[in-house]
Amino acid sequence: MTPTDLPLIGDYSPASGAALSGARIGVVTFPGTLDDRDAARAVRLAGGEPVMLWHGDSSLGDVDAVVIPGGFSYGDYLRAGAIARFAPMMSRIIDAANSEARLPVLGICNGFQILTESHLLPGSMIKNDHLKFICRDQVLRVENNATAWTGAYAAGQEITVVLKNQDGQYVADESTLDALEAEGRVALRYVGWNPNGSRRDIAGISNAAGNVVGLMPHPEHAVEAGYGPDHTGTDGLGFFTSVLTTLVGGTK
Repeated sequence: MTPTDLPLIGDYSPASGAALSGARIGVVTFPGTLDDRDAARAVRLAGGEPVMLWHGDSSLGDVDAVVIPGGFSYGDYLRAGAIARFAPMMSRIIDAANSEARLPVLGICNGFQILTESHLLPGSMIKNDHLKFICRDQVLRVENNATAWTGAYAAGQEITVVLKNQDGQYVADESTLDALEAEGRVALRYVGWNPNGSRRDIAGISNAAGNVVGLMPHPEHAVEAGYGPDHTGTDGLGFFTSVLTTLVGGTK
């Protein structure tokens, strides 16, 4: 089986048109990554072409965007994401994200942790305030729909995706939090209950340019009717259709 020959469950019908089928979205695998196949599947369902990237490689393979999926890279033996930050692939991603081309990058769960350790996003992730692993369907509010990864949503829209983490508490100093709020860089916020103690109920943030987004919950687990939250949820698919629309629109 090739990396893109992913098994499908149920009917396979990409959400986007043929115009998006040429978009190549890289999905990075580290030792301990768990959700790379799920992320690649979400890309396919959105209408893009997933390209599997290995952490030890130094070529991005001419991809148009990158997803850094969840898991426990290097076992999170030091700090979550701290070792993965030094992988050769991350050096390429950091350079491309900060270049004039502004490569779109999405970090999910452990991927969010890697983005903070890489200083592509500010702040850090620590253990949940209740010190336990948590897995649940989680309601989020889209605070900023002007990023490369949230354009498919309406500002203020509430969506439900899967949350599963142990080191999910987002922390930053007050001046950083104030700046994120003032600059509209809080992309997503927890609604109803803060599941991990994240400062100001923050579930996801972006960089200043809006091409880099990190979030703790897992949108790739809510992309198919009958297999997402409440067995009907597809609320997470918008993250992947958003970036494809961004790429086609030439706003990368």
